[in-house]
Amino acid sequence: MTWTTRPRSKFGDLAAIDAGEGPLVVLLHGVGLRAEAWGGQIEALVAAGYRVVCPDMLGHGESAFAEPNRVESYVAPITSLLQEPAVLIGHSMGALIAAHIAASGNRYVKGVAALNAIYKRSDAARQSVLSRAQALDAQRSNDASVTLHRWFADDISAERDACAQWLEAVNPRAYKAAYTVFAESDGPTEKQLAKITCPAMFLTGADEPNSTPAMSQQMASLAPKGRAEFIPDAAHMMPMTHAAEVNATLLPFVQECLT
Repeated sequence: MTWTTRPRSKFGDLAAIDAGEGPLVVLLHGVGLRAEAWGGQIEALVAAGYRVVCPDMLGHGESAFAEPNRVESYVAPITSLLQEPAVLIGHSMGALIAAHIAASGNRYVKGVAALNAIYKRSDAARQSVLSRAQALDAQRSNDASVTLHRWFADDISAERDACAQWLEAVNPRAYKAAYTVFAESDGPTEKQLAKITCPAMFLTGADEPNSTPAMSQQMASLAPKGRAEFIPDAAHMMPMTHAAEVNATLLPFVQECLT
């Protein structure tokens, strides 16, 4: 699969890929990436009869940067997108944003899928991610090699190359801001999860060391209509590296929520 740049539409401060016609599915990417990270899902969803909107996170891709400093700063512009019934699908920090919106009781959210979502990190994991956030340089591009190794180990692939380009191109101030918000969050709270009354899927890779299967199971147990699913042999970048398997899990869920 190629990860070529796609045209954007404007939604306030956000630039987004807007493809297809039908019930709405909104895809939210993670820190340092851009809307094209969902390239493995866009065509599958469009072919299944959905309109797919994939916004660039604030300060990423072609979206404006407005000095966001908390999760709610990223939630607000996504909420503005929701003017009709929709399923929210988020990856990593995108999953955090999606869960916050679903927990708010937004009447348009008919289902939420949180991919590779974090929940109550261990003390060691929390300190590690906070240290990474503090080490980021807000003035110049950061070395992507450590992140790429964490995501892909030593594997060479088109997915790794695409992520390398996106990480090197992202606004360093926006990257540090988003990573700091992500690092300082511990995922949705128990109270928030209890307020997600729509169907909620918590999907992660069986080999994911940071957004672990145990985390997905815990979140699913706290959401009234929650379920946990796992992609075998997959880790953090599974929407890209295991697109077919992810799609096979997501498509029936989306259909369930929007019919």
